[in-house]
Amino acid sequence: MRIQHKPIKGTVVLILFGLLVFAPTSVFSQAIQTTLSLERISVSPDRKGFVRTPSGKAFVPWGFNYDHDERGRLIEEYWVTEWPKVEADFGEMRDLGANVVRVHLQVGRFLKSATESNKESLEQLQRLVRLAERTGLYLDLTGLGCYEAAETPAWYDALGEKERWAAQARFWEAVARTCASSPAVFCYDLMNEPTVPGGKQDNWLGPPFAGKCFVQFITRDLAGRERPDVARQWVETLTAAIRRVDPRHLVTVGLVPWSLDRPGLTSGFVPDKVAGPLDFVAVHLYPESGKEDEALKTLEGFAVGKPVVIEEMFPLSCSAGELEDFIRRSRPAASGWIGFYWGQTAESLRQEKTIPAALTLGWLEVFGKLRPVMAP
Repeated sequence: MRIQHKPIKGTVVLILFGLLVFAPTSVFSQAIQTTLSLERISVSPDRKGFVRTPSGKAFVPWGFNYDHDERGRLIEEYWVTEWPKVEADFGEMRDLGANVVRVHLQVGRFLKSATESNKESLEQLQRLVRLAERTGLYLDLTGLGCYEAAETPAWYDALGEKERWAAQARFWEAVARTCASSPAVFCYDLMNEPTVPGGKQDNWLGPPFAGKCFVQFITRDLAGRERPDVARQWVETLTAAIRRVDPRHLVTVGLVPWSLDRPGLTSGFVPDKVAGPLDFVAVHLYPESGKEDEALKTLEGFAVGKPVVIEEMFPLSCSAGELEDFIRRSRPAASGWIGFYWGQTAESLRQEKTIPAALTLGWLEVFGKLRPVMAP
């Protein structure tokens, strides 16, 4: 159940003050303790997983993509006017057992031009980081989204490769500078599913899925270059931009499963050729029914001497039970797992009686069942 947030005045403020002063075990005190207990996340010394720093305790990413709400709206569409909803959703994700929330930031919301960042959006991002600190959740901040093609700025689409990369670097400098001091940042994900085309490409965005453009090209013309070389240079450029202002938080990039160097379809982001500047490898995997072994083999291809996080997964093409089995069997190769949460609790999903609601409900039940096993 969501709590209605109302202004707190007069005697209520005095009551809250009294609770903070005289009741150190109250929920307010617990919230403060949660914030203070957050530690920065680092790659473990054996480079197979993650640890909390400085304690050295193991950390297993287990959480949700919060890419849109139940109405399909991206977070920037409501995080100012409906902030209590964001607070409620973060509380629900925490209560479901998540420790990581992946948030997708749109380039058009954070850049006013190729050289000017959006101060208001950065301030709201800082507010989100503070919320993550209070709720004890770590953020996977994925950037440079152009999910709504119609809202992508015309000036951004008009840029050439060099100028576009420079604008993307400014985006990341602004975001990383805003978040550098917070322990609640798990990682910066440079872009969701970037791709290098095989030749010349007319558009910067790939075809839409469910109305949103999740795939984006980092160049429109190879100009005689090798695809992995372009991908590596792009990763190095944006990682360097982040490192100029934040040398500590982890950096990755969300890769499609067809990034592997195999015959046929490939994204150009071959893991062993682009992972050098990255702290860990992130891959998006949606197992198909009856092809679980194939998905596990694909996952193994992303093991290149750094931790691997399955950054997207969902029973889209398989049953919830098959996804559960895949997650369990993926443990030798993966170090973290992130599914989806779209602003609806299991209770509300049970009332809908629709196929999408049933799929999501099945996933949330698997998530709760595996939580003690995968990320104790």
